[in-house]
Amino acid sequence: MMSARLFWSLLLLLWGLSTLWDRLWLGWDQRLPSWDQADYLNSAMDHGRALGLLPGGGWQGWQALLDHSPKIPPLASLVNGTVMAVAGDHPDQAAWTLSLWFALLLLGVALWGRQLGGPAVGLLAALFCVLSPGLAEWRGDYVLEIPLCAGCVWSLWLLGRWLRPSGASWAAALAAAVATACALLIKQSALLLLLGPGLWAVVAGWRERRRRWQVLGALALVLLLVAPWLGHNLITVIGGTNRATLESAAREGDPNAASLAGWIWYPQRLPLLAGPLPLLGGLAGAGLALWRRCWPRGDDAWLWGVLLSGWLLTTLSPNKDPRYLAPLLPLLALLLARGWLLLVAVLRPAWRWPLLGAGLLLSAASTLQGRQQAVLGPPPFAQPLPAIVAAVQGDDPERLRTLIVVPSRPQLNQHSISYYGRRQGGGLVGRQLGSSAADIQPALAQAELVLLATGAQGSVRRSAARFSDAIRTSGVFVLQDAWPRPEGGTYELWVRRSTAALPVPFEQRFPALAAGLAQGPVGLDPVFAAVASEHQLDGHRTYQQHVRLQALQRLEDQPQDQQALWSLALIAVLQNRPLEADHWFERLQQLDSGSPWPAAYRAVVLTAAGRLWQATAVADAAARQSPSAVLLGLADLSALLGAQLWRLPSAWQSIPAAVEAVEQQLSPPESGR
Repeated sequence: MMSARLFWSLLLLLWGLSTLWDRLWLGWDQRLPSWDQADYLNSAMDHGRALGLLPGGGWQGWQALLDHSPKIPPLASLVNGTVMAVAGDHPDQAAWTLSLWFALLLLGVALWGRQLGGPAVGLLAALFCVLSPGLAEWRGDYVLEIPLCAGCVWSLWLLGRWLRPSGASWAAALAAAVATACALLIKQSALLLLLGPGLWAVVAGWRERRRRWQVLGALALVLLLVAPWLGHNLITVIGGTNRATLESAAREGDPNAASLAGWIWYPQRLPLLAGPLPLLGGLAGAGLALWRRCWPRGDDAWLWGVLLSGWLLTTLSPNKDPRYLAPLLPLLALLLARGWLLLVAVLRPAWRWPLLGAGLLLSAASTLQGRQQAVLGPPPFAQPLPAIVAAVQGDDPERLRTLIVVPSRPQLNQHSISYYGRRQGGGLVGRQLGSSAADIQPALAQAELVLLATGAQGSVRRSAARFSDAIRTSGVFVLQDAWPRPEGGTYELWVRRSTAALPVPFEQRFPALAAGLAQGPVGLDPVFAAVASEHQLDGHRTYQQHVRLQALQRLEDQPQDQQALWSLALIAVLQNRPLEADHWFERLQQLDSGSPWPAAYRAVVLTAAGRLWQATAVADAAARQSPSAVLLGLADLSALLGAQLWRLPSAWQSIPAAVEAVEQQLSPPESGR
């Protein structure tokens, strides 16, 4: 029997060796962060600044903190930003957080395995996690897969412990609830693994009278922890999830669950992620145990159930990516460890440990070889990203600047520019234009700094050539510097000439655009098209504070200035402050009670804020005063979302009528003959 001291010592040794491997790898692999990696680094920096831990930011309240996670939950970025403040903001320094998350993952796997079959199962499963090619890759990649794996393992293990006959305690229920909330606050895709087991736990717990209050308490705690972020960012989360799943799947041509290719997509990639030898030996041991009917009894049913449920929901998800399989790998490692130990148990004693040792050494060699192949054939010289950032920042790196980035390459794009430009309190952000011909005129009129490239443009190659030609030939910009690209061609920094016409500041044009909202849907497109362009040209959105201060000053002089009220309402919408927007729309409704649009906007922002019954009351009252198909549709829609199901017959007619009314207003008038 293995002693507790030996168990913990070996587990610590595993983590230490894996961390040493990862740090050596990061020192050898000098590739710059790619799109996703740079995006997550930016998110960690945003949260570190919002907490006041990194230079260039400061604490501005909970709402400001939640503003930094509009699409991805904040927990991992909060932890990563804190580690970044301690370890440093170089990508290799920031990657120390991955070692901490992996330690949490190994601890959860080892404890779960020890519960299943003793210390040997726990340690072997942890070792399989260390040797897994997929997990080894993500340990050195600044993405959220390792944090997600850790969160899901702890959630499922603690949930299973609570479901055991001896586990029905408040402490176990609340611990499982906290772990589940943490997993959901790391990444939404945790739902693919947690939804099935969570529903099963609720149903199973509800069937036992002694667990019912624990079920309600645990659910309430999960909602309490998740609701602040989800409620603050509900609309952007829905939109981002739709783009990341449905739209991405359609764009990339991923096979769906209605085809055989969709069902075998993940199994085909499993050997590359889990490792062929651990997978082969584990499955052989499991098959042998089932044939001999000697599979140990215990908590394996829960593990099999969560693994199959997670695989099923992951397969049904429209978007296919190996990273979606990441949370299943630690669970699979537990079963494979069980199978390997059963396999060696039937061998001659003299063969058992040599065979296991040889398999582990071959697995380690295979994983190491795969990691080496990832960086074979490095470019003859490094990407000039640091030099470009230094040239743009000049002698004042903290000054707020926006660099328009046309090329979109894995190691040089708007995300990597933003990250390197904001290190150590810098104020440079990158924004991408050039994907549409409509980007040309705003860039010529307002852009100050533009980065172009000769040669391959990356993901925007179709339209980048026209945009680049317009910048080069306009006479508005002058070439300031150029750098050779490792893949051929050059990067070019173009700067606006001092003699070029000065753009009209957006804060001066904004009030008239905002007042266009009074026209209803027909005024929305000009407003949001202009705002979308401005947010690319001014990545810091400095206009918002100017507009707000100017509008408040005008209201002090003229309390009924509708243009100022429209400006304040739109700024509140753009800053994701729905209740503040409702305040300004309410004042506009009082000043112009004959127009349905202030009340309609109120119903929309109140719905976004979760004030569904209040949104219904506002729309109903306005519809009685000024009948409108749009108001009636909004009233019924918010009522249905607020569980007023008795309004379903009315909504069946009013919502299509509202959509038709909006389409009629947006359609261009027919020319007379």
